[in-house]
Amino acid sequence: MDIRQLRYFLTIAQEGQITRAAKQLNMEQPPLSRQLKLMEEELGVLLFERSGKQLQLTHAGELLQSRAASLLNQFNETLTEVKEIHAGVRGMLSIGAVVSCISLLPQRIHIFRQQYPEVTFKIREGDHSLLADQLDKRNIELAVTRLPFESSFGPERYAVQPLPSDPFVAVIPSSWESIASHSEISMRELAEYPFLSLKTDQTIGMHERVIQEFKRGELEPRVICECSSVAIIVALVAEGIGATILPESVMSSFAIPNIRTLSITSADFQSDVGIVWLRDHVLSNRARHFLATFIG
Repeated sequence: MDIRQLRYFLTIAQEGQITRAAKQLNMEQPPLSRQLKLMEEELGVLLFERSGKQLQLTHAGELLQSRAASLLNQFNETLTEVKEIHAGVRGMLSIGAVVSCISLLPQRIHIFRQQYPEVTFKIREGDHSLLADQLDKRNIELAVTRLPFESSFGPERYAVQPLPSDPFVAVIPSSWESIASHSEISMRELAEYPFLSLKTDQTIGMHERVIQEFKRGELEPRVICECSSVAIIVALVAEGIGATILPESVMSSFAIPNIRTLSITSADFQSDVGIVWLRDHVLSNRARHFLATFIG
């Protein structure tokens, strides 16, 4: 069995049908059917259960699918690495970031582009669940994110480069005249005001970290809204609906009037930040050099 046949097999497994797989591979159906038959004869097992035109992976097929995807990824990454030995640092670098870490990218990209002007970027924004899926599919190489990285694949799947921690700050409406003129606020004071919490169905780490800090002072925040979008929460604060707690660097991403950022007294808690990539993925030259801009 060769690399070409593995590609055929994976496409058939993905499409669940020879006709659709052949169309995806830009080839005729009979040759693809023959290749599948040859693979099954070589291995001495059925890879698919047939039900009309639909194909369902057998247990042997499921095992081959998981191993074949990994082998093909390693093969493609090796080819890229070999080509880059003489090609220098160029091509497209695809990276991901949670919205609360977007502010960490512009300066790094600017510095990187001065050194490596032939590299272009594709940036995807999303929560941990989406970024984990994009890493797994090799649609992105690196993800700039809050830690811990919450993924259903498990932490052992990822390599992590920690970055300097980011202090949490209170974000309040400037219309709250009683405290808007202050430079700091305590957790006890915050507990007296309506509170907006950043939380999604898949990522709850930041929400739990903030709630834990309230409980550490035996306080209960008045949560009136849970929201998955930083931009929406900041807009709600600007409208005077409530206050929130966010990492300090987040606020540099939003030039929104009518809000005030206050340091938090009686609490010393940080938001951990890092760059994440697949542990078994061989990073491209451009990804390694971009990573170095954060840790150099």
